[in-house]
Amino acid sequence: MSYARTLFLSTLLGFAAVSAAHAETIAIIGTGQVASALGPMFAEQGHTIVYGSRNPDRDTVRELVARTGSGASAAQPAEAAANAEVVMVAVPWDALPDVIRSLGDLTGKILIDPTNPRIVGDDGLRDWAHDTSNAQIAQELAPGARVVKALNTMNWRTMVDPMATGGPVSVPVVGDDEEAKAFVVELVDAPGADRLRPAALRAHGRRHVHTLGQCDHARERLQLLPAAGAIERRQPPDIKRTHRGDKT
Repeated sequence: MSYARTLFLSTLLGFAAVSAAHAETIAIIGTGQVASALGPMFAEQGHTIVYGSRNPDRDTVRELVARTGSGASAAQPAEAAANAEVVMVAVPWDALPDVIRSLGDLTGKILIDPTNPRIVGDDGLRDWAHDTSNAQIAQELAPGARVVKALNTMNWRTMVDPMATGGPVSVPVVGDDEEAKAFVVELVDAPGADRLRPAALRAHGRRHVHTLGQCDHARERLQLLPAAGAIERRQPPDIKRTHRGDKT
């Protein structure tokens, strides 16, 4: 039995989850690594996937559509979104506002945001680009959409193989629409994705979700370090910052 199937979702998330995610047309805007990881997984659950791409006839897009199977297709982003009940914006975080503006009316659609607004400062340290979440920005730009923040706490490699980073993997699901959250919980809990495990995250603050997002990237990088005995002992460098806003 999978880890996901053993969860009592209604207890964890505070609402009654539906028994199974009914099949929907899911528009995944973007054809990069995240789209390539999640599209085939969602298709295995019976959903129809349409990739939104500015170049839907490009060879790499055609290859992704073929690999996804199950009636998948590709179209211009606005067309893909218009014909879908669920829209995932799998694009670089700084492109999200312009992409959402280009999609047209998203009223009533579930809008999934898997992005993190991260930048690398001049000192080489990662930081947050702004003091809000992209999900909040998405909701402001598409007020009629049912925005859900999910799948931003892992990179595409973990999506493909969660056990490679010591899984099972918990997936925080955040949003204000209970029915939309229930659908997304089912989406990551369905048999085709039973390597992912949803978890409750009731605090709607950017730091909670963003900090979790950093953990997966940090764990991956730690795995690249040599064994402890092979590390040359050196004086640790000066620490310029331990937390956003904290100086040492």
